[in-house]
Amino acid sequence: MTLSWSPQKVCMHADNRRGILAMSLAMALFIANDALVKQVSATLPGPQLIFIRGLMATTLVLIMAQAMGHLKNWRLMLNKRLWIRGSVDAAASLTYLTAVFHLPLGNATAINLASPLFITVFAIIFFKEQVTIQRGALILLGFSGVLLVVQPSSEGFNVYAWIAVLATLFHATRDTLTRAIGLHVPALLITLSTAVSVALAAGGITLTQTWTPVDSTSLALLFGASLFLSMAYYLLIVAMRSGEMSLVAPFRYCGLLFALLIGYVVWDEVPNMLGWAGIFLLVISGLLILRSERLKIPTH
Repeated sequence: MTLSWSPQKVCMHADNRRGILAMSLAMALFIANDALVKQVSATLPGPQLIFIRGLMATTLVLIMAQAMGHLKNWRLMLNKRLWIRGSVDAAASLTYLTAVFHLPLGNATAINLASPLFITVFAIIFFKEQVTIQRGALILLGFSGVLLVVQPSSEGFNVYAWIAVLATLFHATRDTLTRAIGLHVPALLITLSTAVSVALAAGGITLTQTWTPVDSTSLALLFGASLFLSMAYYLLIVAMRSGEMSLVAPFRYCGLLFALLIGYVVWDEVPNMLGWAGIFLLVISGLLILRSERLKIPTH
């Protein structure tokens, strides 16, 4: 029996692995950013801290882009798709923040983690991805795990829940638009347009509010958050440009596992029995998605 292999399929498999790894790392960094922002939010208004963090993130990305020589191609920043994507990201950040301020965190988290479901639909409609029934079922299994972990309460679903749904649609649209930007545009320049867009949107809101004095501790925490956020932005872009969207997107659920870990280490939060059942479903769905992807590569 002659062994054979398909270079195209192996290459796609490598792209999928890169996308999954980038998505998982991005979620870990987003959660680290959220943990630091949560600390600062006790003393600073949301739009103000987002604006300060955005300025820091923009500066960090600019320094990195200059160091890597990307600013020589600054005309690529005139690509309107970058700024459309950045505007959608800014809208997503601000609408989600509005929802979080008025919803139980569990409800907002559950709604936001529905984005892989929307991304899968967008992948089918706009990019003609072939999504198997098995993969669709595993995505739903993972989302069922999310619901068991966060256990959203029925009284928390009100008009702000619909705002959270809108934010989730914005997030899914942002990630779909990422795929539509040509590969000739470096991921770091897309990251820069995102950081600038979010900072400008939050800055506009701060003009209507009273500025709160910022102490050195808050500045240090926001700098750490901006560092995590910049790397997360970059990795998220890499993830959504690698492999199949419907395969990579479900690994957003990793963010919930990282959130649980940080919650235990920092705030001594421990899941209840339903939470542990949800964690089990999340892990199982992720492992089965990985297993189904490995089995796609022919061995004979």
